[in-house]
Amino acid sequence: MMRGRRHWAVAVRKANKEIIVEEGPVSSLAKKYPILGKPIIRGSVALVESLIFGIKCLTFSANVYAEEETGEELSVKDLIFTFGVAVVLTVGFFIVLPAFIIRLIQGAISNNVLLNLVEGLIKISLFIAYIAGISLMKDIQRVFQYHGAEHRTINCYEAGEELTVTNVQKYSSIHARCGTNFILITLFMSIFVFSFFGRPPFLLRVLAHLAILPVVAGLSYEVIRQAGKARPHPVFKWIAAPGMALQYLTTRTPDDEQVEVAITSLKAVLAKDNSIDDKVAQFPTVREASQE
Repeated sequence: MMRGRRHWAVAVRKANKEIIVEEGPVSSLAKKYPILGKPIIRGSVALVESLIFGIKCLTFSANVYAEEETGEELSVKDLIFTFGVAVVLTVGFFIVLPAFIIRLIQGAISNNVLLNLVEGLIKISLFIAYIAGISLMKDIQRVFQYHGAEHRTINCYEAGEELTVTNVQKYSSIHARCGTNFILITLFMSIFVFSFFGRPPFLLRVLAHLAILPVVAGLSYEVIRQAGKARPHPVFKWIAAPGMALQYLTTRTPDDEQVEVAITSLKAVLAKDNSIDDKVAQFPTVREASQE
């Protein structure tokens, strides 16, 4: 799945080898409400919109698979249940479980900053262990190959080369503007932000982590924006380095067919975005026309 400035697209290869594409316009609340595009705030907005976008794309690909297997698409009830279970497991594994472990060991750690640092390290360790664990599954390895295909295609495009399978395969599967980076930076950022919260009891610790998530996501988003620039400041490159390294777990070398799917998706986005740019260049805006 690819997302451009104004359009998104997701490409899926069916069992008969045909590649089908679902696409649509990118709509952001920040365009309608400019205050939502301000630093820090825009990170939280982008996180929610990215989740919605991801669910939409995954729903499309899952329905293609389900229709081929059973002849029926997934029901709304199935999708809500799946998403609900995923949210509960995420909160339970990465927020509730670390807080519970801290509750057991906090008597042995008198310094609050050190205690919160330990909790953060527990979260990061659980996350890396989770990624390493699922990477052993055959289906997930294939997902990670597609992840690598996306990154290679974007790297090829940003280098200015023609989008062909041969060209794309020359590039790295690692990219600075990646969800893996975002998640890991968010975990590191939560250590810093939560260090100011002292030593709350178990329930308040869990609720506090949930409450500060928008702030943490906003700060992490700003770091990702800086790290993803063509010439990022060395500080941001250093901050993003662990996430870049983790991509060696979350990406795999794609085969040519997977790269072809990624290229199809990106070309669909570029075709839509460029057609809009052509229209803008051809037809002046209302303000420009009034000045003429």
